[in-house]
Amino acid sequence: MSELAFLPAFELARRIQAKEVGCLEILNHFLERVERYNPALNAIIELDADRARDRARQADVALAKGEIWGPLHGVPMTIKEAFGVAGMHMTWGDPELASHVPDANATVVDRLMDAGVTLFGTTNVPLWLMDWQTYNTLYGTTNNPWDLSRAPGGSSGGSVAALAAGLSALDAGSDIGSSIRNPAHYCGVYGHKPTFGILPTTGHDLPDYPKPLDILVVGPLARSAEDLAIALDVMAGPDGVDAKAWKLELPRPRHTKLADYRVAVMSDSPVCAVDTDVTDRIQVVADACATAGATVSDSARPAVDMTAAHANYIQLLRGATAGVLPQSFIDKAAEDVATIPADDESFRARALRGALQSHRDWSIADQQRTRDCAAWEEFFRDWDVLLCPVAASAAIPHQQDVERFFRTITVNGKPENYNDQLFWAGISCNVYLPGTSAPAGLTPSGLPVGVQIVGAHLEDHTTIEFARLLADEIGGFVPPPGYQ
Repeated sequence: MSELAFLPAFELARRIQAKEVGCLEILNHFLERVERYNPALNAIIELDADRARDRARQADVALAKGEIWGPLHGVPMTIKEAFGVAGMHMTWGDPELASHVPDANATVVDRLMDAGVTLFGTTNVPLWLMDWQTYNTLYGTTNNPWDLSRAPGGSSGGSVAALAAGLSALDAGSDIGSSIRNPAHYCGVYGHKPTFGILPTTGHDLPDYPKPLDILVVGPLARSAEDLAIALDVMAGPDGVDAKAWKLELPRPRHTKLADYRVAVMSDSPVCAVDTDVTDRIQVVADACATAGATVSDSARPAVDMTAAHANYIQLLRGATAGVLPQSFIDKAAEDVATIPADDESFRARALRGALQSHRDWSIADQQRTRDCAAWEEFFRDWDVLLCPVAASAAIPHQQDVERFFRTITVNGKPENYNDQLFWAGISCNVYLPGTSAPAGLTPSGLPVGVQIVGAHLEDHTTIEFARLLADEIGGFVPPPGYQ
């Protein structure tokens, strides 16, 4: 049955509905794989096996009666520990929340359950979801299944490690600074950062912080683009008081053939150096699109000052996250800012100032973002998607002994600031656009690389469909060695 562990969720659902495999049977298969492989990965940090088995049995009984709960009937899945799951811990990696157990599910958890999934565990995160590595003092370090000495990405690192190693069939993450796209890229799976606001974040929140954060989205993680599309439709739509009146109808993909797409390609930036191992794979993707008949340009760009847009993103990002960080962090930021020269424009300086900015300064920056949003909308009248990197390099070695502000990574043989990669996060994040991370092949050393597919506002199905069509040309998810 080992091949079942790497099938896309939609294919598992088909086999379950065709009664080729039972719901309890496939759940037990994944649980056996968790027992075998998870100790070395530390991707799944809490199991709810008894409750999951009860649900799987109920799913089998329902199917025997001809009842299908939804498009994901009986599909086993895990979910990022940042989502509320009734009866399971939700800590965001913070020891002060070690005993926090919500009594209700996050909205998207309920929607996935209504679609038929069997939820059986939660996956590891970094402290406060603020890193491209996944480790914390509560649950320890999650390793990349392609190379245990490397990070799986973050903050949805446990989710993608579980998917890549065949420990789960589907997952969901969250993204404010590439926390869906970065780990998908590091581990060679699919991740979709939706248009801001189309998926409810209710239940993906710390105690006493119920309001959705600016820029933050939640979205699906999977081993195929088809799964992203199914999960997106299941999870999307208003909740709470908005559901009284609002309804979401996302546009269908602009095209159904790769040859019809108009593709812009941006593989470098003055803000963030990118390793040739990554840019070479982006070029392979661009060449495959051209060979398939698509219109491809490596010079088409929106009328946006990208350097200024990156600074705008850092300011707005830190304004968004400051409200949920502990007061001790803000107090320390105030002390540090007092020692930073006024002309210091380093990432650290901008981030600390952003955490302390006035509401007026935030509002001015938000107005500039609105102008940038309009420029992107104009750009996507002429182009269907923009292809760009997800991060500066393939998966990095674990690096936990240096504060994030001062970390470096190796890019083209040189040390570069770890945080510069936020440029590629902000390309779609800050202006609320959809961004899909899709597998783009392996580096010469055998590590996965993803390509980020950015699309127009609310045109999420266009970027996902492009990812599906791309897989027909260059291949999609490939299991890491040693897990078959």
